[in-house]
Amino acid sequence: MGPHPAVAAIRLAVRRVLHDVLTDYTPHEPGATPLVLVACSGGADSMALASALAFEAPKLSVRAGGVTVDHGLQAGSDLRAAEVVTRMTALRLDPVESVAVTVGRDGGPEAAARDARYAALDEAAQRLGADAVLLGHTRDDQAETVLLGLARGSGIRSLSGMASVSGGPGSEGRYRRPFLGIDRQTARKACMVQSLAVWDDPHNADPAYTRSRLRHEGLPALEKALGKGVIEALARTAQLSRDDADALDAWAADADASVRDGSGQLDCAKLFALPSAVRRRVLRKAVIAAGSPAGSLFARHIEEVDRLITGWRGQGAINLPGRVEARRQGGRLVIRQG
Repeated sequence: MGPHPAVAAIRLAVRRVLHDVLTDYTPHEPGATPLVLVACSGGADSMALASALAFEAPKLSVRAGGVTVDHGLQAGSDLRAAEVVTRMTALRLDPVESVAVTVGRDGGPEAAARDARYAALDEAAQRLGADAVLLGHTRDDQAETVLLGLARGSGIRSLSGMASVSGGPGSEGRYRRPFLGIDRQTARKACMVQSLAVWDDPHNADPAYTRSRLRHEGLPALEKALGKGVIEALARTAQLSRDDADALDAWAADADASVRDGSGQLDCAKLFALPSAVRRRVLRKAVIAAGSPAGSLFARHIEEVDRLITGWRGQGAINLPGRVEARRQGGRLVIRQG
C-alpha cells in the first residue's frame, strides 16, 4: 500500500522542485552534488516540507540539510530552536543548524522579522554552499498575500503573491516554494499521519498581526460569503497576475531605451504615447535608478510623477523618497537626487 494521499502530495511537490534544482545545477567540482536546505520553524508546513525533503533527496543523490531561525521574540525561543534542530536531525538531515537573529523595527514587526529571517537564510545558504532553500509557504499563505496586496491598492504586481522561485541580488533562484499548490490542511495531515511533532507559533493566532487577523477572521468570512473555493481562486489570481506583470515588465524594459533622447533624458511626448501600465513601470525604474528606495516608493508617488506627463499644467518638482526629485523641463522629464 502506498503512502497516505497527503504524504504522497507533499513528496511529489518536493520531488518536482528537486528535479528543477538538478536541472539548474552546475557542479562546483567533479563529483559534487547539490545541497538543498529547508527553512524550518517547527510548524506543520515546514515540518511536512522537511520530512518530504528528507525522503526524496537521497533518491536523487541530493544532499539535504535544514536551518531554523531563532527570532528571539518570545521567552524560550532558543530552546524551541534547539528542539527543531533535534527534530530535523532525527529526519537525517545534515547539515542542520539554528541561527539567532536580532529583529529590528523598520516597516513594522512582521516586515522586520521577515527581513531578519531572509538575511539569516541568505547568510547560512552562502556559508554552507547551498544551491537552494525550500520554504514552506502553502496555497493558503498565497491567498493571504494576494488579499494583503489588494488592500494596499498598489497594482497588479502586489496581487501576484509569492513566486515559486525567487532570490535577491546574487542569489537568483535560491528560494523555492514547493507547497504553493498545496493547502495548509494537507501539510498538517501529512505531519499527523507521520507522527511528526509540530509547534504552533502563538504569533500566528495573535490579532495584533495583520496576517493573523486575515487568517482567522478575514478569509473565513470570505469563505462563508463566497464559498470554499476562495483560497484556490485567490492563488490562481496570483499566478495570472504574475504572468501579466512579468509581460508588462518586459515591455517596459524594451520601451525604456525608445523613450529617451540622444542624451539619455526621458522624452515626455514619447512617454505619453505609451500605455499607462508600461509608462508607470518605466517611471518607477527611473526613479529607483536615481536613488529612491524601492521599499519606500508607493503607487501614489509614481502617479504624481506620471501627472507631469499626462496632466501637465506647469506644476513644479515632485519630491520623492531618498531626496529624489522629478521635474519637467523643456519637454524632458528630469529625475535626479537633490
